[in-house]
Amino acid sequence: MSRVAELTGLLAPYDTAREGAWSSREAAHLLGRAQFGFTSKELDRAVKEGLNATVDRLLVPQAESAEYQKAEAALKQTALATGEIGDLKVWWLYRMWGSANPFGEKLAVLWHNHFATSHAKVRSVPQMLAQNELIRTHALGDFKQLLHGMAVDTAMLVWLDGNANRKRHPNENFAREIMELFALGVGNYTEKDIQEAARSFSGWHVREGAFWFNRLQHDESPKTVFGQTGNFDGKQIVDLCLAHPACPRFLAMKLLKTFVLANPTTEQIDAVAARLSHHQLVVAPVMRELLTSQLFFEAAQRRAVIKSPLDLVVGSLRAVSQSVKWPPVAKVLADLGQDVFEPPSVKGWEGGRLWVNSSSLLMRTNFATELASSDRWATLSKPILDGAGGTSESVVARLDKWLLGGTADERLLSDLALHHKQADGDAIQKLRGVMQLVMSLPEYQLL
Repeated sequence: MSRVAELTGLLAPYDTAREGAWSSREAAHLLGRAQFGFTSKELDRAVKEGLNATVDRLLVPQAESAEYQKAEAALKQTALATGEIGDLKVWWLYRMWGSANPFGEKLAVLWHNHFATSHAKVRSVPQMLAQNELIRTHALGDFKQLLHGMAVDTAMLVWLDGNANRKRHPNENFAREIMELFALGVGNYTEKDIQEAARSFSGWHVREGAFWFNRLQHDESPKTVFGQTGNFDGKQIVDLCLAHPACPRFLAMKLLKTFVLANPTTEQIDAVAARLSHHQLVVAPVMRELLTSQLFFEAAQRRAVIKSPLDLVVGSLRAVSQSVKWPPVAKVLADLGQDVFEPPSVKGWEGGRLWVNSSSLLMRTNFATELASSDRWATLSKPILDGAGGTSESVVARLDKWLLGGTADERLLSDLALHHKQADGDAIQKLRGVMQLVMSLPEYQLL
């Protein structure tokens, strides 16, 4: 078998024709990874339409409702009018929760973390908003366009001290990060490459809130980067990074760790990198192959990724709520360690096992308790409430399907049903009690 065939085989399509190969469990696994949670309606639709149709729909922009558009526009205008980053956080969290394009928002968070830029230094809501919308525009598109856009993005230039990069005193921040964190990864460049690239970006400044090429501060002399010599400017350095063989592997690792498994193998990275190269770094067709692959649906990949705070909080709210009070939710996310628009460093949120410790696990349990027991943060949706009057077994089965993707074993289902039968209170109170238990389970912390 050739190397190309071997790599292609690692991403063989998932065989939904096998009996039982496409059910609410598989649909929940797909939606849980590709979105921040899912509603009962979304899950039922995915089961009915099947894998390929569901993935196709996730990848194609869907029309937003008039109600959503009105609310989203009002929240954005509020953020611009007040200049408060808290209002911009509410705008984005509302998008994650309410948009008809949840996969686009999941990818926007991936790229926000990839190009981690914090308002704590930028201090400009319009610039942070512009960067966020740039990310969303290219989230499923051509990574080459996204990287070029980031190179002249004003929030990024402020974040990485672009105005300090001058002809006689080059600042290496952006050149270092484009190689280490944005395109190549550690070990695929030298310190000399960074120094030479920094000269190419000299004079790439911000003036009056816009990108400004300050020709007087640009070094026009020859530079040598990755063994190639020329009178490179910043655009050419970006192109050199994009053409570097490490680039597709770096992006492949990021996609695999976000959507498939915490520790991808060299072979798995190579397989996805080969598809990225084939599609010239356009994200959508690669994600389609990845989300419909046997690799994605392997048993070892189920419940194998620790939920980020956004996956936990926004995902829970999408599953059970019909309305949300966003400012206190934003605070919960910050307390749990994922404060959007304010990542902790240029490396962003490293995630994985770093999401959980004794303190954060307690806060996650407290979140579940607060969400399930009261309407202080959110009101429960009609589909959740409609099932409250059923038998203990039916109530538990519905919650297992919507919150755990139908993965609870018979013993857990039996224990939850017994708790429901023995609980005090009316049907809604008993429902809330079981919901709180499910959301506090170790299994609920995993995707």
